[in-house]
Amino acid sequence: MRKFILSFVVFITLASCKTQGDQDVTSDQTAQEFSFRNMPKDVELVAEAQLILEDWEEYRNLEDSFSVLKRAANTEDLKLAIDDLLEKEAALAKGEYPAPFDQLQIKSRQQVVRTFILKIKGNLEDRQGVQEAMAQMLEAYNAMKQQFNILTSNTLDKELIDAE
Repeated sequence: MRKFILSFVVFITLASCKTQGDQDVTSDQTAQEFSFRNMPKDVELVAEAQLILEDWEEYRNLEDSFSVLKRAANTEDLKLAIDDLLEKEAALAKGEYPAPFDQLQIKSRQQVVRTFILKIKGNLEDRQGVQEAMAQMLEAYNAMKQQFNILTSNTLDKELIDAE
């Protein structure tokens, strides 16, 4: 009887170890199978916004980091690109904004982008899938770019509104 109980305990222990190993492989494969095929498309900037953003070095560095991110082929490349993206975003936040874009509408959208970058980094460290967080980050980045378009194409004079 003792042999039977001992055999049963050993069998259960081995079976539970095997199940745990399968879960680790599955979560690691999820992070490695990342692709940009189903991600939101980039928002195109209007000409006036492009002219202003060309002179903003911190933003150009951030834009370059996004293009490096989109070329990531595996999890390690993705981790490096996310770390670089965090550095560039921090430099953008500390830097000086051009006059038309030194507004809370831009800064708040930038904070949302940073939040999703950190979410992706956490998912990578925990070996979880990053597909959903990556889509959210790209949507937030597109919202920030769309706000650049709105601010540069807005012809309404704020002083006229404030005068009344």
